[in-house]
Amino acid sequence: MTNPLSRPGRSNPLSPRIPRGDVIATYETYEEAQQAVDLLAREDFPVAQLSIVGSELKSVENVTGKLSYGRAAAAGAVSGAWLGLFLGLLLIIFQPAASSLPFLGAAVLIGAGFGMLFRIVSYTLTRRRRDYTSTMQVIASRYDVVADSDVANRARNIVSPGQAWGQPAFTPPPAAAHPSDPPPAAAEPTSEQPTA
Repeated sequence: MTNPLSRPGRSNPLSPRIPRGDVIATYETYEEAQQAVDLLAREDFPVAQLSIVGSELKSVENVTGKLSYGRAAAAGAVSGAWLGLFLGLLLIIFQPAASSLPFLGAAVLIGAGFGMLFRIVSYTLTRRRRDYTSTMQVIASRYDVVADSDVANRARNIVSPGQAWGQPAFTPPPAAAHPSDPPPAAAEPTSEQPTA
């Protein structure tokens, strides 16, 4: 039995895989990798043969503030109001005989009330374990631009002309010395003795 979604010669888009090919450049940020692909696209390079691969994933949680009953209530009211607005619009669509504006306003207020109540109760139950708000994201430490082997050299020449093969497209800055590190060893002078 064959998969009707797969095409001969192409990988199945529903099953992700690590792209095969050669790394043409390595960048510290996703934006730099995007700029490299944009450069290749402007040079009429077949960009369908490129991939951006993020490696060394890290989970980063940015703390945005302290959580309190007031903030919990406000966040719950906003999310509940949006849900009430959505449900109110759905009911107006399926019940056109209902008066639109007052019915919609009541749905928003009821949704805001329930959202506020739910958020205050959940904050009360988890108060000692999590008293802050935050956003979570997963980022990569490095981004490799990978090209199919048959076009990799052409891509390297476009992205970083004159650069030796196998070197990353960026040069990482030297690590700053920590105050607790020992001082670097002084280079000993070499004395050359003249030969007779």
